[in-house]
Amino acid sequence: MSSSSSDEVDEALEEMVDQVVDNFIDSVIDAHPNKQKRRAYIERHREQGHNQLWNDYFQENPTYPPQMFRRRFRMNKPLFLHIVERVSNEVPYFQQRRNACGRYGLSALQKCTAAIRMLAYGQSGDTYDEYLRLADSTSRLCLENFTNAIINLFGDEYLRSPTAEDLQRLLDVREVRGFPGMIGSIDCMHWE
Repeated sequence: MSSSSSDEVDEALEEMVDQVVDNFIDSVIDAHPNKQKRRAYIERHREQGHNQLWNDYFQENPTYPPQMFRRRFRMNKPLFLHIVERVSNEVPYFQQRRNACGRYGLSALQKCTAAIRMLAYGQSGDTYDEYLRLADSTSRLCLENFTNAIINLFGDEYLRSPTAEDLQRLLDVREVRGFPGMIGSIDCMHWE
């Protein structure tokens, strides 16, 4: 067989393969013309989540007493409410708005509770779906916006290196509680 006939066979075979591939691609494109995936919508009854949270911790006679609030939120209720108020007044993400259907979105209490509990317990965002009625992606977004808000709103006052008075106060309190010298071991920095 001459090399020219071999080249002709190769070219013919290449043309046939190209034609088959082109036909296959065309059939795939024609079969699925720009078909967009729809996100699955789950009706979470977010109003019910807000009401449950309000009744459990924030109404005049809440289900859970203040010591349970402190244990679960890792802070007292007035501090939590102060944080929620500042964040909801100054950060647009935490302001409750109506959607296109006229329904209110998640409340600032729900968003802040999700973020604080994720920080306090180190759990994933979908842990709070059944109680607070917000999705995993939403709770992660709450956490991101919450941490940014805390840094912006409270960073200058609270997120700073401790002063000599701060350190002495901490040392005095910890010595009474049985942790003398604990400041020197924070993050293995061995402060003087």
